Amino acid sequence: MPGGLPMAEPGADRDGLTLDRLHLPLGPFLADWPAGLTVRLVLQGDVVQRVDVDELARPSDDAAVEAFWVQPWLRAASGEPVTVGEAVRRRAAAHLDSLGRLLAVAGWPAEAVRAGRLRDDLLSGAPRAAVAPRLERLTRRVGRSRTLAWLTRGIGVVTAQKAREAGAGGPAARADGDVTARYRQWLADIRHDLPRLEDPAPLDVAVEDSPRGPWSAEAPPSAALIALLPPLLEGAELAAARLVVASLDPDPEELVSRGVVEVARG
Repeated sequence: MPGGLPMAEPGADRDGLTLDRLHLPLGPFLADWPAGLTVRLVLQGDVVQRVDVDELARPSDDAAVEAFWVQPWLRAASGEPVTVGEAVRRRAAAHLDSLGRLLAVAGWPAEAVRAGRLRDDLLSGAPRAAVAPRLERLTRRVGRSRTLAWLTRGIGVVTAQKAREAGAGGPAARADGDVTARYRQWLADIRHDLPRLEDPAPLDVAVEDSPRGPWSAEAPPSAALIALLPPLLEGAELAAARLVVASLDPDPEELVSRGVVEVARG
């Protein structure tokens, strides 16, 4: 590695040709990438030949983080009173956060910024009336974009059956399709949650999914999303691989959060 830069090496590709092979790590601090996740690719040209995902280091109890996007579910599971409105507000904000990353990777920075601003407004407690018109405009523009659909169609297909076999639920399973289907599922979920932002009913973690699927400290939903990555990325072009990761958007914090560490340690 001259100067710390990885060098290409020869290797046979899928067509039997000998092409340069480049080892490329993505993450853990890449822009518009799940923080803490490291995916190591072997590329030939711009095609991914092999994928390895680094195992997340299990922290001590003192070093464990509080996973931000699932805090309402963690608190409710520990017996603390949490309202449905608080949970769905956090879930809608999480979907906007994921959507913003995907739009940035897809090369639509203006809409990515709008998604981020709406996310921040929801997190700050903005009332439904203040965000509903802007959310409707965003979901309409993104959902109807032919360019974005053309760019993402047919890549990273996860059928509902494949998702269930991997233990994945939530938007990835309900979307039952490609990257296009997954971001449109986020949009549909945001619209569904919008009328319930002030719902005072107590949160039942067995009924309301966390942003990435049914919450379980024993099997955080992001673990299944990470497990889906290698078979989806192998054979994909590098640009498509970035879109696939953004459309699943696993949250590594779920795997090292305080509640998960406590369960793992018994």
